[in-house]
Amino acid sequence: MITVAVLTISDKGSKGEREDTSGPLIAEILKPVGADVRHYEIIPDEKNLIKETLIKYCGKVDLILTTGGTGLAPRDVTPDATLEIIEKEVSGITEAMRYEGFKKTSRSILSRAVAGLKGKTLIINLPGSPKAVKENLEVILDVIPHAIEKIKGDTAECARP
Repeated sequence: MITVAVLTISDKGSKGEREDTSGPLIAEILKPVGADVRHYEIIPDEKNLIKETLIKYCGKVDLILTTGGTGLAPRDVTPDATLEIIEKEVSGITEAMRYEGFKKTSRSILSRAVAGLKGKTLIINLPGSPKAVKENLEVILDVIPHAIEKIKGDTAECARP
């Protein structure tokens, strides 16, 4: 079982001015890999609040998925907040998401999403739109269980026969 926190980063969503469809979609997409979403919050695009919320869930869940705030707009600060708290970056995750996304839209290269570890919690930034959330999670979904096993200390060989 993979324990998860989902954080939607949205000024409008946090004020109830926009319905969050990306956060619930993440929970639905994760079901086939045995993930249990234990925490779900919608918070505004405030760097310090994002950092505090990420830190709050680190150590309490295996995986934190954020949605929103990964672009170039002045209020898009999710990756900046994430970079300030992670201890190890896992750039291959976001590189793969951008690479595969580029096959559908050249705009995927504008994503500043990051992924990394704080303690034994993996944090992955996803875009804000439901379509992009689905497309990005499809790229990385099969590696998440393996990543979590390794983070938890699994010492089995990674090579495939």
